[in-house]
Amino acid sequence: MQDDAAYWRGTTWVSVTYFAAFSAGMLAVALAPELDPYWRAGLADLVATLVVFAFSLAFRNASLYDPYWSVAPIALVAYWTVAASGEGVLLRQAMVMGVVAFWGTRLTTNWAIGWGGLDHEDWRYLQLRQRTGFAYPLVNLLGIHLMPTVLVFAALWPAYEAVTAPTPIGLLDGVAFAVTAGATVLEGMADKQLHAFQARHPPAHAYIDEGLWRWSRHPNYLGEILFWWGLWLFAVAVGDEHAVTCVGALGIALLFRFASIPMMERRLLERRPSYAEQIARVPMLFPRPPRHAAARGSAPVPEVDLTPDRILDERARLSIDTMPFVPPPDAED
Repeated sequence: MQDDAAYWRGTTWVSVTYFAAFSAGMLAVALAPELDPYWRAGLADLVATLVVFAFSLAFRNASLYDPYWSVAPIALVAYWTVAASGEGVLLRQAMVMGVVAFWGTRLTTNWAIGWGGLDHEDWRYLQLRQRTGFAYPLVNLLGIHLMPTVLVFAALWPAYEAVTAPTPIGLLDGVAFAVTAGATVLEGMADKQLHAFQARHPPAHAYIDEGLWRWSRHPNYLGEILFWWGLWLFAVAVGDEHAVTCVGALGIALLFRFASIPMMERRLLERRPSYAEQIARVPMLFPRPPRHAAARGSAPVPEVDLTPDRILDERARLSIDTMPFVPPPDAED
């Protein structure tokens, strides 16, 4: 049972950390009036990240950065919207700001529900600390803090183009709004189902195989990826020339697919060897009925080999050494 006093003490320090980061970011904005609003926000983003990094060093806990993923985008898009007052289309600005705030608030709430306090650090960071030894502070700065900040900032490029463009509202804006809002709902439903599963205190070898998780092994990650592509659609809606702003969404999708998900599944296989069966039956991201559910008139599902050699093969297939890229914790394991 978590100590309530320790939890609220940790929450207080997180609040202090982010207040300091926000204040430092605003100071950076004030000291660089000659910069374009996009790059002024980028400077503030960098400075705020460094402040959070400093606090994470002080507390020896890189998990202080975790809520930054969902908090910073709200502040950045709000700043761009205010800076573009009178230039962009008010309805589009409200749509973009609304879905970013909806997404960020939900994701931050999910972090708060699963956060273990200052005495708890994400297992991925602990692994990196053990693997990198004396080089960990540099890995922490570049891989855990700066890399996600840069990538998310790039993924917010479409939002900047959308809130500053005078292009009239069109059908694609509605599609973009539906995709981003729908992706956030999908992610929220997946997280809710995961929390409900964990609240039942299942056996140590069990893994979630119900609701959305019967159709996709990582529906929460799918929602996250779709959100950023939906944000990109807002930029395309204001002009085809903004198609190039997909670089951030593409980067996030690739890193989820080839770094974060393999890292998570490798850990699941280590702790729950029968998860190899889930890998064989259920698609990684894009949903479809699980193979064993296709009963009448369809081909039989091949038996899953759960021998030690097979499990080791699955671990090897999922073992991809890469710079750490850790999205918001989802406690899938």
